[in-house]
Formats: sequence, structure tokens, C-alpha cells
Amino acid sequence: MGYVSAVPVPVPQPRAARVAVPTGGGRRSLAAALFLGALGATVVLLSAGQIWAEGVASVGGGTVPVEADGGAVTGVPTALAIVGLAALFAVFAVRRTGRTLVAALLALSGAGAALAAVLGASDSSALDAEAARISGDTAAVVSGLTHTAWPYVTAAGAALILLAGLFALRFGKTWPAMGGRYERSATPRTGRTAPAVDPDRPEDLWKALDRGEDPTRGE
Repeated sequence: MGYVSAVPVPVPQPRAARVAVPTGGGRRSLAAALFLGALGATVVLLSAGQIWAEGVASVGGGTVPVEADGGAVTGVPTALAIVGLAALFAVFAVRRTGRTLVAALLALSGAGAALAAVLGASDSSALDAEAARISGDTAAVVSGLTHTAWPYVTAAGAALILLAGLFALRFGKTWPAMGGRYERSATPRTGRTAPAVDPDRPEDLWKALDRGEDPTRGE
């Protein structure tokens, strides 16, 4: 009469691609960079859609109000905020030199977006173009030009992206990178033979699965 062992056979849990959790200062700098970068990109994208400039244009002996949002004044902050947001998450997909380059791209995106927003705060070309469209006179210009605070809000958001990039440059070496246990080539390695698997031994089957092998291969 056979006996059934009461000892449970350990079932290996799949070890998918994972990110190690940094400790100490690495954890704090990582959280700060993620927060600053995401917040900065959100501020830039939202504020770029607000009204940046206002004025009046002469039409048919009268005047009509004209206005331009951030996208009409300059599309650079929005584009660079998207680039910076992508770079923020790409930092975790690369290592060593690649991480430094991506962190530099993140910082430059923030700096470029801030500069474009500040320059756009005094730009009147978008309003002049709107005045020409409304009046039908290509030489029309806007009078009573005023600018809102939104370009500077955009610049502040871009500064947060820049700060996130500086955090990544300074502390990125202590941050984790995407990785996984099963990062191995599909081509069999030469010079190494996989241990023999006995189909009648459950522990051999589980060990083969844990190594990422197919225990039924060769049957």
C-alpha cells in the first residue's frame, strides 16, 4: 500500500519584471523627482490652454476684443512637457550612461519650456494674427494689449520639471531600474546542460519551471 506525503510541494511564484525599492535617501529623492516631474508637466499642460494675452482690434469703425491662449502664442512648452513626462518614466528603463542622458533630457525639457513661456509672456504676434483674421486686414494690430499671469504659471511648472531632472542627475545612480529574473536569451547557452528532469518527481518539475524551462520538452 502506497503512502501519500503530507508535505506540500512548494509552488514557485512567477517572478515577473519588477522594480526594486530603494532605501534611505534614494527613496526620498525618487519620490521627490516623480512628484515634481508629474506635477510640473500637469501644470504646464493645463496652463498652456489658458488665455495668455488679450487686447482689442479695430473692425468696421468699432473695436472687438481678441484673445490668445498659450497654444496660440507658443506650442513649445506643451511639447517639451510631454517630452519631459516621457523622459521622467524612461529614467527607470535605462541604466548608467543611458540614465544620465535621459535625466539630462528631462532637465533640458523643463528649462526649454520655462524659457519659451517667459518669452511668450510679452509676445503679441498671436493677437495680431487674430486681429488680422477678424478684421480681414493683414496689417491690423492689436491695441490695449495685456498679458495674464498664465505664462508665468507655465514657467513655474516647467521649473518643477527642471528640478526633477536635476534630482535625477544627482541621485539617479541610487534609483532602481526595470528588470526581471527571466531576462535571458532565447538562444541556448553553449557549454551548459540543463539538469535532467524526472517526470515522476514533482520537485524536479517545479524546479524546471522555476528556471524558466519547459519540463515536458523532449517527452
